[in-house]
Amino acid sequence: MRITFLGTAGSWPTKERNASAIALDTERELLLLDCGEGTQRQFFQSTSSFMRVRRIFLTHFHGDHFLGLPGLIQSMCLNNRTEPLDLYGPPDSREVLERVLSLGYFTLRFPVTIHPLAPGATVELDGVTVRTAEALHPVPSLAYRVEEAPKRGRFDGEKARALGIRGAHFARLEAGETVVVNGRSIPPEEVMGPPRAGRSIVYSGDSAPSEKIAALAHGATVLIHEATTMEELESQANDWGHSSARQAAAIAREAEVGELFLTHFSARYKELEPLEQEARALFPGSRTARDLLDHLVRQP
Repeated sequence: MRITFLGTAGSWPTKERNASAIALDTERELLLLDCGEGTQRQFFQSTSSFMRVRRIFLTHFHGDHFLGLPGLIQSMCLNNRTEPLDLYGPPDSREVLERVLSLGYFTLRFPVTIHPLAPGATVELDGVTVRTAEALHPVPSLAYRVEEAPKRGRFDGEKARALGIRGAHFARLEAGETVVVNGRSIPPEEVMGPPRAGRSIVYSGDSAPSEKIAALAHGATVLIHEATTMEELESQANDWGHSSARQAAAIAREAEVGELFLTHFSARYKELEPLEQEARALFPGSRTARDLLDHLVRQP
């Protein structure tokens, strides 16, 4: 699993940062979380290709989170895409996205399906599950959790050798087969540890501090949470449905996540180190994201 931050700006792009977009490579397909203006150009500078995007999950319909969509879809058409594209978003998705698909003069060369999602909805994909929660923002908004299926437990080589298991039997057991050694059947469960949780990534979208997002993020491998301001502007940020770096860290600590990435920074902040320091004071595993940063999500 690999996260590529394509845009980390809040509200509008700056010289340093593009509008919100995150590419998530699940190893089986490339998902796009939000699609602010300029997203397709960011793809050209990244390690990913927008032609691989199979599904786009939009948190809400403020322009900095979806205005890159018309250009991206039309560029896919110009590059002769034929594979289907699925668009997911909050309950008002159909009304907004049908208008997006009718903008300008172009020929839509592939099927596009719109999936409005209610808070609490679940989407089953190939190898991952996507769950939603309501974000705390002035317009209908969703947060997303993308989670792998549980993994088989780790192989206990020492125990296997003590049972006389050798050579090719190891591979068969790891593949889930029962083997027979010295006349005794040994199922995989006897030499494998308990199942392990799959990797999980939670993206808040735009939101004031929310217990619903904290619950969605509980135990996640990575939480990507907006941090529009620092603590001194926290009250104003909350009034507009946003969070401070300190509040994002408080959510990460409450949810007991593995890592926290801050994103969606106000244009007033040219340097991001103060926001990172503010978050680390509460949650040491905090980092500020930057445009085009790649992050490999490792197995817990």
